[in-house]
Amino acid sequence: MKFRRGDQKTELAINLTPLIDVVFLLLIFFMVTTSFNRENWMEVNLPQANAQTPEAPSDRIDVVVDQDGNYLVNGTALANNRITTLIAALEREADGDNSLLVVLTADENARHQAVITAMEGVGRAGFANLQIATRDIVQD
Repeated sequence: MKFRRGDQKTELAINLTPLIDVVFLLLIFFMVTTSFNRENWMEVNLPQANAQTPEAPSDRIDVVVDQDGNYLVNGTALANNRITTLIAALEREADGDNSLLVVLTADENARHQAVITAMEGVGRAGFANLQIATRDIVQD
């Protein structure tokens, strides 16, 4: 594009170099700051209260969290409520079979942290199937 200004000819041009530099820097920034973490997922079957009692599979591990935050694995109380103890008990009960269903039952007065710790222990022990049990409360 040419303009006349008096006797001088002026040519206007748009310099795209700074724009390309900024776009290139943004591209590098987003490539460097993007994280590619692979999340570990665990299938959780959420509880559904209904009048029917489902058939319990014979090959499962029952984990119970009592109101004090103590754990019972298949009816056996653990020595303490540390996650490492829970993981060891789960591995012992599974005997290498991590495809077993783990059923987690918690007392209504149990702390949420104890239940979350139990869920984390199940995941760290290598189990992929976790079911959270509920029970019907009959009010008089």
